[in-house]
Amino acid sequence: MPYQQEKSHGGGKQMNQANMDTNPNPDAKTNLDRRDFLTKSSVGLAGLAIAPGMMLFDLAHGRAQDEAVSNKVRWGMLIDNNQCESGCNDCVTACNTENGLSGGTKPTDSQWIRKVQLKDTHSGHISSLPMMCQHCDEPPCVDVCPTQASFKRADGIVLVDKHICIGCRYCVMACPYQARSFVHEVLTDQKTEVPRGKGTVESCTLCVHRIDKGETTACAEACTKAGHNAILFGDLNDPESAIAKRIRSVASTQIRADLGLNTGIRYEGI
Repeated sequence: MPYQQEKSHGGGKQMNQANMDTNPNPDAKTNLDRRDFLTKSSVGLAGLAIAPGMMLFDLAHGRAQDEAVSNKVRWGMLIDNNQCESGCNDCVTACNTENGLSGGTKPTDSQWIRKVQLKDTHSGHISSLPMMCQHCDEPPCVDVCPTQASFKRADGIVLVDKHICIGCRYCVMACPYQARSFVHEVLTDQKTEVPRGKGTVESCTLCVHRIDKGETTACAEACTKAGHNAILFGDLNDPESAIAKRIRSVASTQIRADLGLNTGIRYEGI
C-alpha cells in the first residue's frame, strides 16, 4: 500500500642492569632493544593507518581481537505494528539512555530512533511505529560517503567510523528514512561503549556493543519488559531463529521496498 510519512514524535623492554654490566658491547644491546621497540611500535601504528576505525571499534564493543564478524549472520528486527502503542515511547527512551542521547526532538538533536506516523493515502488509516536506521543490505549512505566512513559490517550492521567521518552529511541526504543525525555541539559524559563526536554523523548502531556480547538491543529489551513484545530481534539468516520463522509465517513489509535496499528492519501490520 502507498504510505506517506505524516509526523515525527517524539612497551618497550626494561634494561637488565646485570646484563648491561657484563655485556662486552653494551651499545649493541641498547641498539637492539631500541630497534625491537621501534619495530613493534611501527607495526601498531601501521595497523591504525590501515584501518583507522578498528581500534576505537574494538575497544567499544569488547570483541576478542581474533574473532571476526561473519556474513553467515544477518542481524535484524521485526516490528509488529499491531502491538506498538501510539502513545508509547519506551523504545525511544531506552535508546537514549543506552547511547547517552539527550532525548531532545529539535532538528539539531540526535535521534537514533523516533516514533512516526504513517498514513495510508487510500484508506486514511494511520499507523504509529518506531523508525530508525534500516540497516540496508544496499545502503545508500555507504554509496555516497566520500571517505568510506559509512560502512556495513559483514553481519549487516551499518555503522559510521568516527575517525574518518568529515561531517559532509552526504549520507544524511541520501538516507530515505531520515535516520541520520549530525552532532552540532561538543559532547560530554559520553558512554564508554558508544563513542560519539562533534562534527560527525551518527545513527542507530543496532546496539552493536550489546550484540557483540550476545545481548539484544536496548529497544527490544525495553519493549519486552513493558509487555508489548512489539520488537523481535534476531538473525535473519538463521531459518530456526524466532525472527526468521515469524517472517515466514506472517506478511511483513519493508519501508520503501520499491528502492530495493533489502532492509534489515521489517514491519508487520502496516
